[in-house]
Amino acid sequence: MTISRRQFSGALSAGLALPAFVGRASAQGTTIKIGMCAPITGPAAEAGRYAQIGARLALDAVNKAGGVLGKKVELIVEDDQTTNPGIVLAFSKLASQPDIVAFLGSIRSTQVHAMAPDVLKVGKPVMIGGTDPTLTHMGNPWFFRFRPNDLYSGTVIADYGVNTLGKKKWAIIHSTDAFGTAGGNALATALKKHAGATVALDQGYANQSQDFTPVVLAIKQSGADVIGSYFTFENDLGVFARQLRQLGVTVPWVGSPSITNVTALKLAGPALYGTYGVADYAEDSSPAAKAFGKAYREAAKAAPDNQSSWTYDAIIILCMAINKAGKTDPAAIRAAILAIRKHQGAEGEYNFDANGDGLHGYNIVKNEKGTIVFDKHVEPAA
Repeated sequence: MTISRRQFSGALSAGLALPAFVGRASAQGTTIKIGMCAPITGPAAEAGRYAQIGARLALDAVNKAGGVLGKKVELIVEDDQTTNPGIVLAFSKLASQPDIVAFLGSIRSTQVHAMAPDVLKVGKPVMIGGTDPTLTHMGNPWFFRFRPNDLYSGTVIADYGVNTLGKKKWAIIHSTDAFGTAGGNALATALKKHAGATVALDQGYANQSQDFTPVVLAIKQSGADVIGSYFTFENDLGVFARQLRQLGVTVPWVGSPSITNVTALKLAGPALYGTYGVADYAEDSSPAAKAFGKAYREAAKAAPDNQSSWTYDAIIILCMAINKAGKTDPAAIRAAILAIRKHQGAEGEYNFDANGDGLHGYNIVKNEKGTIVFDKHVEPAA
């Protein structure tokens, strides 16, 4: 399957209403079925809606270009409830359907870890968005990542803060789950490579915290002149940002991709103005990113972010791989995904390594009064 730029733009431009396509069955004939675990309920429900729209945009593009192995592709969605037990249950429900050939997992590393043992048992490809570096390095051959991992984000955050912003005394703020812990460690490690850079504060917090006052006070007392952050949930980030400003902290802040997400921008508003982020998706970073952004805005009536771009790329590449393999055998699909080189996706250029990582760089962006403005793309050595 090859999707031309005209087919890409035409398929993406179709206006879509989410309730009409979630779990929608094909009206005629046999389909190629893909399962998707998504947060339909829970604190990430809004992000889950965006993820599903991105996946459906991709399916429409694929089906308009001829489908997969001569068949239409169908998406079967289960609610992961934004919890670890929820995603285990959702994946179990999907995996019990033998005609589902592959799956989309979570953007959240802690949930991907929770489902990992069952993924290994099922033995079918699972596309993921979690950025904990260990996810593709723990002996599970069925994970394929559609975002750069946090070895890269830590490197880019550290370099930008020290060399561009000229700040060396860091406060690292991170969730205590798998994603936040790995990200905080990656940033701390990266800072060691910069002469004079120090970590004045390494502060973890529990997800779904309602009050970040103690964290903000710790930042003030540390004397840090820059903040680096890894927030798992946008609602936590919104609360932190507002309390940070209310308590008078105005030092530069460079965050992981959640700082650029639409949900966070809505919740934090002006509290995030002037902040910086490393973003795997940036609308002005490439022609493919611009094309996706234009069509997504038409379909979702919202700005695009990585919640939707990674699921779009995952579906497109998965379908390309199945067509290349010529069959739905899991091992053949796996080999075809790993062989993909120089694919221009919404998130960037995909070149899969042996571990299943497809992307290896980040975009630097700035929040200009609520608008995410692209600065540059960086491909660091991890």
